[in-house]
Amino acid sequence: MFKDKIIFVTGGTGSWGHELVKQLLTYNPKEIRIFSRNETSQFAMKQEFDHNPTLHFIIGDIKEKDTLIEACQGVDYIFHLAALKHVPVCEDQPIEALKTNVIGTQNVIDAAISSNVKKVIYISTDKASDPSNFYGLSKAMGERLIIHANTLNTNTKFVCIRGGNVLGTNGSVIHVFKRQIQEKQKVGITDIRMTRFFLTVQDAIKLLFKATFESIGGEIFVMKMPACRIIDIAQVLIEASNKENIEIETLGIRPGEKIHELLLSAYESTMTVAYDEEYFVILPAINITGIKEHYAQYPPVNLESYNSSTGLMSKEEIKEMLIKGGFI
Repeated sequence: MFKDKIIFVTGGTGSWGHELVKQLLTYNPKEIRIFSRNETSQFAMKQEFDHNPTLHFIIGDIKEKDTLIEACQGVDYIFHLAALKHVPVCEDQPIEALKTNVIGTQNVIDAAISSNVKKVIYISTDKASDPSNFYGLSKAMGERLIIHANTLNTNTKFVCIRGGNVLGTNGSVIHVFKRQIQEKQKVGITDIRMTRFFLTVQDAIKLLFKATFESIGGEIFVMKMPACRIIDIAQVLIEASNKENIEIETLGIRPGEKIHELLLSAYESTMTVAYDEEYFVILPAINITGIKEHYAQYPPVNLESYNSSTGLMSKEEIKEMLIKGGFI
């Protein structure tokens, strides 16, 4: 699918982008264009990949449609990763989140159609399901724009992939906890009841590719992900540090935070099919030609919602996951 193709990655210098590019290179693409705002991150990534001639770095912002259209000339596939992702930042600066996560996504859609791109893959988040914060709201709007783009007069296909937290990404709770253990001898947790979905970045990209290959456009692929208590992650990291008398401090929930995250809301479950062992697929509420027929053979999901409070990992399973991810 990617051999000898030109692939465009927005926000490609982040943790998802690094692993995505690493795995994309194994498919022997003609070119991978990495589009992001951060010059320093691009320079570091270029060095990390030994100045691989397949990689082409472009400084740009998805808020600038003309820059995007120019950068997308000749592109076959777009992976749209760029977003403002931190919940408190989006709560404090909602206009910036709107411009990047919503207007920026529409700019990606317009650039893709302008360049006759084959497929656009939008990376979404569990926070877009029944959103309680501005980040989730903006990503949910991005999902709707991506799905709606399949009704436009274009050959380009648009699909969403929705996942939970990926271990070790920028600002990840793993890095925060490890730093707090080393520097402060205490760990701050917003609420001891809090649970989240987690996956290693390697596994997340493998699932992302599967959805990319098998999607037809107009659907939301929902990754099935293990969930765990945040306090259990903290305790496993404390035990692995071999430090004693590490205190756990309860900080209180921040604005817009949930105790448990949803990957599939009660409303969405009425339009969702059980695709396989790794994915649910949410079908669009709007009419997109051929999609309901394509998924007619799959059974509807037999659950009201899919949230992070059920099927929790044990501490031993969390430890194995953290070892696999290289964090302990």
